[in-house]
Amino acid sequence: MKKIFVRTSIAFLLLPLMGTGCEKEDDVLWELSPESKNPVIHKEVDGIEFKFCLLNEQGEPATTLNEGDNFSFFFSVTNNRKEKLIFDPGFAYSKEVDFCRVYNIETQNMGRPYQLITALDIGSGAYPFNTGKIYVFKEPWIDQQNSVWYWENGTYESTHREPLTKGNYYTGFKYRFRFARNHEESALYTDTLNFKINFKIQ
Repeated sequence: MKKIFVRTSIAFLLLPLMGTGCEKEDDVLWELSPESKNPVIHKEVDGIEFKFCLLNEQGEPATTLNEGDNFSFFFSVTNNRKEKLIFDPGFAYSKEVDFCRVYNIETQNMGRPYQLITALDIGSGAYPFNTGKIYVFKEPWIDQQNSVWYWENGTYESTHREPLTKGNYYTGFKYRFRFARNHEESALYTDTLNFKINFKIQ
């Protein structure tokens, strides 16, 4: 988390927590499996482009990984609309949203590679989302950092995960994205988007 978030100097805003309830009729499910021809969820909603995948140690999208290898979570959001928005990416660190969390096939929670210690509320204006702007999130499963680090809105620490053993797993999260406009216009909301990647360690 420190590597990408700090190098790109992306700041985030804590939002009301969303995303772990039961399936609703308006939920949109985007799902991959080890048999999927394309190992990347790549969708556009109302001019907002979303990409979600796992990267192997070579930095390539993959849903089948080798035992003992590290892998990374990759998520990006791009503004393809012809208007300036403000991005609210609270999903990235909320304890209530399963971003970067892994489960095995028996739905046992394997955890996630980082945890938030403290957070600061720095205001939504800190996250401009102009036309063509891309926010990228990348975090390795095995994060070897030994010290607490500061990031734009708080402090974090690695949970020092071990390599996953052979088996079937999944990761994903549900979230209703909000993109603010100026004061005269209402915010742009998506439906609750449900991203899910089923993957295999061999």
